[in-house]
Amino acid sequence: MGTHENKTKVTLLTGSYRIKGYIDLLPGARVTDFMNDSKEFVVVVDAEVCEAQEAGRQVLVAPFINVNRSHIEIITQG
Repeated sequence: MGTHENKTKVTLLTGSYRIKGYIDLLPGARVTDFMNDSKEFVVVVDAEVCEAQEAGRQVLVAPFINVNRSHIEIITQG
């Protein structure tokens, strides 16, 4: 996987998936502001996508994915 010096680790939950990866967040910026300023899609790099339920099977690992913002129900930092 790539270097993450300027990236913020996040977990996104949708109705079907749990997505872990990194977003490009400016130092000192809040994830809330990032989401408010994002367009229709959110870029997640070094992404791991699993089924949403606890211990859900891994569906996909990709260096880059776009997640439709309207499908994101929860986003956490870390």
